[in-house]
Amino acid sequence: MRSCVQQRRCSGLRYVLRLEQNQSRGQGDNWHLLNTLDGAEGLKDWSLDKLPNPNATDHLVFETVHSLLQHWPNTRMRNGHNIVPGTIPKGTLLYHGRDNNKLPANPDWFSADPEHSYSFCRKRGIVNPDHLQGCWHLTLATIRPLKVLYFDGSSAAKIPSGTMDTQDLLIWGVPGSGGMTEEVPRIRALCKWGREFDVDGFVRMEMDFEIMLCDISSGLSVVSFLNIVRPDSDPPNLSVLTLFETINAGSWHNRFPGETRIQLDLLGLVSFYDTQLVPSLVPIRAGQERWDHRVANTSNKDISAVKSRLEATLTRPADISSRIDWKTLIQVIVDRFAERLELTRYLLNLPATSLEEIIDRANKTQAQLRVMLTPYFHLSAVPPEPLENTPLDWTIPIYKYCATTHTSFMEILLGSMTESEKLILQAIRGTSREICRVVTKMWATGVYAGIDGKFNVKESLDVAELHRLRDTWAEDLERLVAWLDWSVWVKCNPACGPMEMCFLPTWPVGFPGAPNNRLPHPLDSDTPQERLFDFDSRHIVKRDVAEEVQITVRPEPNQWIRPHPRCIDRVHPYEF
Repeated sequence: MRSCVQQRRCSGLRYVLRLEQNQSRGQGDNWHLLNTLDGAEGLKDWSLDKLPNPNATDHLVFETVHSLLQHWPNTRMRNGHNIVPGTIPKGTLLYHGRDNNKLPANPDWFSADPEHSYSFCRKRGIVNPDHLQGCWHLTLATIRPLKVLYFDGSSAAKIPSGTMDTQDLLIWGVPGSGGMTEEVPRIRALCKWGREFDVDGFVRMEMDFEIMLCDISSGLSVVSFLNIVRPDSDPPNLSVLTLFETINAGSWHNRFPGETRIQLDLLGLVSFYDTQLVPSLVPIRAGQERWDHRVANTSNKDISAVKSRLEATLTRPADISSRIDWKTLIQVIVDRFAERLELTRYLLNLPATSLEEIIDRANKTQAQLRVMLTPYFHLSAVPPEPLENTPLDWTIPIYKYCATTHTSFMEILLGSMTESEKLILQAIRGTSREICRVVTKMWATGVYAGIDGKFNVKESLDVAELHRLRDTWAEDLERLVAWLDWSVWVKCNPACGPMEMCFLPTWPVGFPGAPNNRLPHPLDSDTPQERLFDFDSRHIVKRDVAEEVQITVRPEPNQWIRPHPRCIDRVHPYEF
């Protein structure tokens, strides 16, 4: 029998979702199968008017997986929803700033960028004469791969709006207050939990990425431990410079491929956007903007399911997977559509008053739509004649090939996929399907209007019809862009100058303090100095750095709640 391509005709495709009832057959709870289907039911399933289920999270899984370990999208959408195992490769340098020359004896915080760790290289409170001339900066090297767990979002930002929910639910079963005073209990509880699974540390993000290491005596070697100039000493403004350079170092990891010194294992990804794993959040998210999504109200039953999935992931045999490079596949889809959709949106927003301008904008828009669909123009997918008042069924082969081209062959691999892979597969399918539905429908309406240049070419065009077409196009595209909500489209416009950088409000700069964040100061406390510094000196430092530079912080009202990009100076005087 000739293949589908050789026949030049393929019967319809549809998704069949098999949920819990398939577990008894060993198929798991994220089993999605493409079946061949002919007839009216197949046409209905692929209708260009069929919108995604409002409770579906395919696009949210897609975008959060695409954003993993990228600083920009995780600064914009701070409340993380993913927990992902990974490794820090052998030979990676990690940095730590402290007020004394003693190696950390307890779990502690490290950074992959020295600009970040240097901001903690200072002495706060009672000044020990031994440290008047500087502070201590430790550099370690990994001598074996370190097993880590990554919490996405701004998971090290000490604010009460949900940034730390995923880690708190994992260890405590309830969200914390977001305050600084919980940090040492949090790192100790995480390390205690991870010990059973040989986890060496945990990765989080604030101004830059940090690694919470449980035991530096295992898998690490000291490269240097230098007594260096403190960031709060001369020359003037060194503290402000240090803060800016920490933010600058974080910006190196803004976009794909993100922080590459941490290598994630997507085969073990656990997502609170998985509606089969965490159904209790579905009604809570209903009607919410994505900014407001958080995992705090996850049911106890779903928390237990998440922990069980995560524990199974951390003990999974290495040979169980499809070996598909999901990270690259998702990036391929983003590369294919992001800039073209952005250009199409730009064309639709250009002013056009004269007939020539209106026709020119319509032709250019139609050309972009055609380009996106060109690989899927099946020879059988031609409009009927006459075209007037005929349904859009003739476009379904184009729509289907566009929507399934990256995933249709994966049916034979489903048996070897982990539950995480099946979730990512469905996210790619659902996201691709909606992109292709909207683009195909927009292109087809251009054909009906007579501006395609290949089909239904009209010698004279109706201006009123073109105005309606433009409005319909713009509405459809705006809805798609809002649904996808890709952070690659969030940028400074116009672009920043050579002495500027594009900046999103990043904790702690310009953020209000979290509840219960007041910490005892060594000068007004009976707490023994050594114990106090062991408990919270890192966060006293962070608070004091922010307070030192408040004169340079000029945030717009509530910009930290709905962060939007703007240009800031890269040289003194800094304005955040």
